[in-house]
Formats: sequence, structure tokens, C-alpha cells
Amino acid sequence: MTLAALAKIVVVAFSLGLDVFAVSVGVGMRGTGGALKVRIGLAFATAEVSMTLIGVGIGRVAGHLLGEGAAYLGFAALVGVGCYMIHEARAQTEPGDGFDLSRGWGLVLGALSISLDSLGIGFSILFIGVPLVVSIVCIAVASLVSTTLGLLLGRRIGAIGEEKAALGSGVVLILTGLAFGVLKYFHVGG
Repeated sequence: MTLAALAKIVVVAFSLGLDVFAVSVGVGMRGTGGALKVRIGLAFATAEVSMTLIGVGIGRVAGHLLGEGAAYLGFAALVGVGCYMIHEARAQTEPGDGFDLSRGWGLVLGALSISLDSLGIGFSILFIGVPLVVSIVCIAVASLVSTTLGLLLGRRIGAIGEEKAALGSGVVLILTGLAFGVLKYFHVGG
């Protein structure tokens, strides 16, 4: 594993972390206790890792079927996920609308909905050149840290920070997908 490959997965994990941070800010704006923060953090991280692994499975099948073109399809998936995240951030409802993201079915559905982007990420991380275990650990750590920070800072940051974090996450993923595709095309960074 090269340093360039490790830097790639850190960027991807950071992008996913921004998305989780945005949702956690919304939940944190209502205030949460310590035990609830741990439960939300674990739920979000578990969902992110699970969806990433499902995406990895899909990516492996696509890799066998499409060969070298699967890597470019994976990077295009990053761009698509980024576009989706920007769309979702712009169409977002007010915090507190809908179901309660802090417990029960609201927590389960919230964790699954924010981890859908990880499905596309899982598809593309096979082609970054980082061992799967390292990728999963980076994504899990980024998710836990982002959730914790979002919940802790939620009341202070407010809705403006939540929307900007979600938009920023989408932009970073689009730029990352494009950059990875260009680097692969020119055989730079393994």
C-alpha cells in the first residue's frame, strides 16, 4: 500500500464523515445525553461499514464482469454519490421534521439512509489500492468521530452548518471521483 493510496481512502472517509456530521448536527441541535450519543454513533458507524461492505461485494462482481472498466465505473459512482448528496442537502427538510433520528425505527432508518452513499463508496474502494480492512477502519473511525462531533456541536453550529457540511461532502466526493479517474488514466499513484 502506497502513501498515495492511503491518502485516497482518507479523503473518501473524510467525505463520508462530512455527510454523517451533517445529520449528527441536526440530531444534536435538539440535545442528546451521553448514552444516546454513543448509541447514535455506533448505529451510524455500523450502517456506514455494512453498506460499504455490500458495495464492495457489488464491486467485486462488477470487476469480474467488466474488468478494467469497473474501476472507472467505481469512480463514476463517487461522482454520482456526490451529486446525490448535494441534491439531498439542497432538498433537506427542517431539523426535527419527520421521525426521531435518536431512537427506535427513526435511528435505524436514519442510519440506513445516511449510509446509502457508502454503497457507492464500497463499489469504488476496491480500485483505490488500499487493503479492505484499512479502508473499513478509516471509514468507521471517520463515522464515529463525525457523529460525535456533530452531536456535541449541534446546538452551536445550527442548521447553517448542517447544510454546508452536506454540500461540502458532495463536492468533495465529486472532485475525488474525477481526480481518481484521471490519476488511474495516467497511471499515477497506484
